Amino acid sequence: MPSTQPTTGAGPGPGDEFAVIAALRDRFETTGNPLAPGDLGIGDDAAAVTLVDPGRVVLATDLIVEGVHVDLEISTPEDVGWKALMVTVSDLAAMGARASYVLLSVAAPPGFPIGRLGDGVAEAAAAAGCTVVGGDLSGGPVLVVSVTAVGSVPDDGAPMLKRSGARPGDRLFVTGPLGASAAGLRLSRAPGGVSGVSGASLVLGAHKRPMARLAEGSVARSAGVSAAIDVSDGLVADLIHVAEASAVGFALAVGDGAIADGATRDEALHGGEDYELILATSDPVGLLAAYRAAGLRVPLDIGCCTHEVGVWTADGEPLSPEGWRHQF
Repeated sequence: MPSTQPTTGAGPGPGDEFAVIAALRDRFETTGNPLAPGDLGIGDDAAAVTLVDPGRVVLATDLIVEGVHVDLEISTPEDVGWKALMVTVSDLAAMGARASYVLLSVAAPPGFPIGRLGDGVAEAAAAAGCTVVGGDLSGGPVLVVSVTAVGSVPDDGAPMLKRSGARPGDRLFVTGPLGASAAGLRLSRAPGGVSGVSGASLVLGAHKRPMARLAEGSVARSAGVSAAIDVSDGLVADLIHVAEASAVGFALAVGDGAIADGATRDEALHGGEDYELILATSDPVGLLAAYRAAGLRVPLDIGCCTHEVGVWTADGEPLSPEGWRHQF
């Protein structure tokens, strides 16, 4: 979309919009999966792609806003690019879908190194197995990164994962320890810094460069998980979304093994941005066996769903719906 602002009359330079787009196109085309014959990526008014898996198309979009989701004094432009892509494809993981293609749009203030942000996006796309096929660039007062991800769920008889579907008696699992991202943010802002703090690099990495659990979501879908969601707003807040969609309550028993090294129990329960998956299942033995067979880290048991709708507890104590939510 063209800008409503007048042009300066200056000739194109390294920061010129079209020069930046050309550089990003080169970066993404050397990183992503090759497009199918006849498909179109960056360079036309719209992308045209062929999904690898025949089945239902799954779409997700997310925003990263400077000062809200990222602190540029903590995260590098590469970190921001990585995070923007991963938090979006994490929503596909929560549906049991694979990530295929991505659209990237960026609004940035003058002088922001968009190429470095693109490097982070390209690294994350390679890790997630998807391809950047288009997007948009604009100037703006603060950095805003929007990613739209396109994926698919194979038509193999296993249903797509949803928040609804959990039943009383289902066991609850998470695909990894929680609280690392919140601990990383806390340590990065500590007055004394992180020098000498044991495990600091791990929790800082979890905050700056989360990993979408795409393989874990796919295995969970194949294993017949009844409901799932990714941990973005916090374990309790996100599990309440599942409980409300499924008309169940839940009773948590979060042991030390489900709390990331360096994190507090409160950070594990309410910190958010871990992007692990919460899974509800009536067949815990089969779920764990499926993860072992796939060579993945075995999920951690954190409690069960109950008949008591609207009742949420941890170690027998009532829980309040804490967690991140935007205010408008």
